[in-house]
Amino acid sequence: MNPQEQRLDYPLGDRLPDPGTTMDVLPGLRWVRMGLPFALDHINLWLLRDRLDGKEGWTLVDCGIANDATREAWEQVFAAELDGLPVLRVIVTHMHPDHIGLAHWLTERWECRMWISATDYNAARVGSLRAGGHGGDSAAAFFASHGLTDPDSVERVRQRGNYYASMVPRVPEQFRRLMDGQSLAIGSRPWRCIAGYGHAPEHISLHTTEGGPVLISGDMLLPRISTNVSVFDIEPEANPLPLYLESLRRLRTLPEDTLVLPSHGRPFRGLHERVRQLEAHHAERLQEVMDACATAPRCAADLLEVMFKRKLDLHQTTFAMGEALAHLHALWFDGRLSREQGRDGVWRFSIV
Repeated sequence: MNPQEQRLDYPLGDRLPDPGTTMDVLPGLRWVRMGLPFALDHINLWLLRDRLDGKEGWTLVDCGIANDATREAWEQVFAAELDGLPVLRVIVTHMHPDHIGLAHWLTERWECRMWISATDYNAARVGSLRAGGHGGDSAAAFFASHGLTDPDSVERVRQRGNYYASMVPRVPEQFRRLMDGQSLAIGSRPWRCIAGYGHAPEHISLHTTEGGPVLISGDMLLPRISTNVSVFDIEPEANPLPLYLESLRRLRTLPEDTLVLPSHGRPFRGLHERVRQLEAHHAERLQEVMDACATAPRCAADLLEVMFKRKLDLHQTTFAMGEALAHLHALWFDGRLSREQGRDGVWRFSIV
């Protein structure tokens, strides 16, 4: 456990639900943990006891990626962990593959509706039908314009044209819209939707104070790692980092003793402390970028070794490039950096 984690409280200790099982977190709220084929090797999913349209059953929060292993794990949960009751709805916090990937299968299997923000629904529909974001010609050209010019890396990015669609092959044809401030009655608890920005187009977290404050935070607040905030080819002049930091400030208004149920890592308390840690983390990264650009014009690829001290695989490199650009763009939009495209086609940023 790193020093920052030591300042958080983990009320469930080191216990984790086994694959295909659940763990009770609170009455009527169960924790499911599914595997992922990445360095970040798991996602937390949540079951909430519910009553909808006069029927007793469960609401699922997030889905896992679309692969056989996740479907098989869900089938084990359905057979042994639902008390013989059906799934009534599927809530998706945002459009990333580990959260929405199996939404089409789950909603068809249980003949129920997916609930999600309209922005993320439409982003998922677009993503499942086009190359972009992390692979394909557009992504390869975009990363090359920001200094990732190694021919092998460029070609490997180009070959990942179906990257998103491979994990989100379909999106449900219909959905129910979630919006910031909306109240949902899920079982005996009222939950309030909190929209967050910067990580996804319109991420929805869920907060309740009934029986003690609880936040299903999705990816907006994680205990061990920082949430990825990136610029990608589909929105090449995006400025997501200020949006994310403002979303963190909104979460700080919630009670300090809120039990945070994150999508990765373990449930924890210490919401205000974790927000402070993340704000400090990004302030340090921004200063690192300023210091680097003060010595010479820098492109995003130049900053990978500055911002990331570990060896990165291709999957991690695409996220790291997006993260470096998010910090460069925050400083550029703030007027502290300028940018210029060189004769080689690469954008470089300099101190103003």
